[in-house]
Amino acid sequence: MTQQNSTCSNLTALQGDKSRSSLDLLKRLVRTYLRPYRGQFFAAMTFMAVAAVQRGVFTQMLKFVVDGTNQLRGFWYICGVCALISGSFWLRGAMVYLHTILMNRVGQRIVADVQQGMCEHLLKGDLAFFHANASGTLVSRVTNDVMIMRQAVNECLLNSFRGGLELLSLIGVMLYQDWRLSCIVFVIFPLSAFFVARIGKKIRSISSNTQNAIGDLSALLNQTFQGIRHVKAYGNEALEAERVRGLTEMIFKFSLKGVRVGALTGPFMEVLSSAAISGVVICGYLQVAHGTNTTGGLIAFITSFVLAYDPMKRMGRVNAQFQAGLAAADRVFTLLDVQPTIVDARGAKELHVSDYTVSLEDICFSYDDGTQALDHLTITVPHGKTVAIVGASGAGKSTIINLIPRFYDVQSGRIAIGGVDTCAVTLASLRRCIALVSQETALFDDTIRANIAYGKPDASVAEIEQAAASAFADGFIRDLPFGYDTQVGELGVKLSGGQRQRIAIARAMLRNAPILLLDEATSALDNESERAVQAALKRLQEGRTTIVVAHRLSTIVDADVIVVLDKGRGIEQGSHAELLALGGIYAKLYGMQAGGAT
Repeated sequence: MTQQNSTCSNLTALQGDKSRSSLDLLKRLVRTYLRPYRGQFFAAMTFMAVAAVQRGVFTQMLKFVVDGTNQLRGFWYICGVCALISGSFWLRGAMVYLHTILMNRVGQRIVADVQQGMCEHLLKGDLAFFHANASGTLVSRVTNDVMIMRQAVNECLLNSFRGGLELLSLIGVMLYQDWRLSCIVFVIFPLSAFFVARIGKKIRSISSNTQNAIGDLSALLNQTFQGIRHVKAYGNEALEAERVRGLTEMIFKFSLKGVRVGALTGPFMEVLSSAAISGVVICGYLQVAHGTNTTGGLIAFITSFVLAYDPMKRMGRVNAQFQAGLAAADRVFTLLDVQPTIVDARGAKELHVSDYTVSLEDICFSYDDGTQALDHLTITVPHGKTVAIVGASGAGKSTIINLIPRFYDVQSGRIAIGGVDTCAVTLASLRRCIALVSQETALFDDTIRANIAYGKPDASVAEIEQAAASAFADGFIRDLPFGYDTQVGELGVKLSGGQRQRIAIARAMLRNAPILLLDEATSALDNESERAVQAALKRLQEGRTTIVVAHRLSTIVDADVIVVLDKGRGIEQGSHAELLALGGIYAKLYGMQAGGAT
């Protein structure tokens, strides 16, 4: 059977696709995320439309006030007009409030959906994807990029739609009052729109570069803090600080450039508006002088223009933030478009077998850089037996561990459990029957109890403690200040190596899976810790189909079968005694580690 190996050549380009237009990004946002909330969105738009109309009502009422005063229409006439103005303001205030609440709800809900979708998508990603992309960069996508999207969506939904509706309302009033004066004003609209569009493209590019640099900084800090022990051991604090300084300076320059470019909108709009209002005043004066317009009409028109100027400026400012949001959305969508290649095959079934024999049949596997890890390898691990894999670094030992639970897919040959091809069953059912204990103990910054129960979240207190006792961990756990409720710290830094390993073994005990994968589980331990962990591992292996990868040959002498790998090929196979009698590579390695010659 031939499978396409999961590749990451197209996974590392998470910087966004500059060929995607703003319109394409907007369509995707609306189609994917806004559609479920269209009812609330249109209700908010209705409220805003009513509020926008009140702007036009106010300018018309202002005309009646001025003309009524000039014509001495009486006190009660003016009071009536003032009552209408007051009612208009009250109505506008209520509508703006309802619009703001609804639009914020929609905007925040959209961004929360994006963030949740990103996390779910990442968790389904291939192991190759996470090997190809720094965790700090991915965290930056989920936090920083989505935060920028949150700000942009809220600003766009609130200010852009509000400003657009107000602008349309006031333009309608200006056209109704005097279409000739309106023509003077409307000259600035296409000019300002063209300028804002040009500025927007530059801002999007600058914002994309800024966010890339922030992602790099996040990745660097993540690596530095996780490796702080080595940073201090080699005295490289100044070196790491200099690397951080270089990235922060880059972010500073990009951010300042973005502000400088975005700030150009204000002066440009001021110049255009001053020219337009000067033209309106001159032409309006001539109209009043010739009797073709009233003073109230001119004042109402100028007021409409002044009120329209504010949403025009606001939309120009929002555009800068909106373009930054589109750059972030572009990067978010680029990540969401990366599809995992390790997925359930069509028609995949649950794995239900009683015989958990693991068979690697003529396996070939190469990594994306062309390195061949396994070359026509065949190994059979009988049900309930232990097979150990040994060999030099790079021989392909850990690759076998990664292939069995389908972290990667083989390129030729097949892997079977109980005679069933692992590619023909669901990933969930395959991985449910496997427990993994590796050299790198993956403890989370949580309690010991939660870490043991990670493989079985619904486990009872008694089950957790029984698993810990079976892993010879219950004693030291109860000696800790808070017992099972002790926080272990990030990656379990508050515990010793042996303690971390025994908690990992307890987790595997609790999972109670029929297949056990041990990937150099004791290689980093001192002798005393190793003895305690080995005792726990022996108990864990009882009755399970076990594959052990080990450097210390003394830890696998009791294995039923030992396979010696060299450049991805099995060159020796047999029990410890048989391989010693053979006098080959295994015998030489064992002799070197034992301190004698064979």
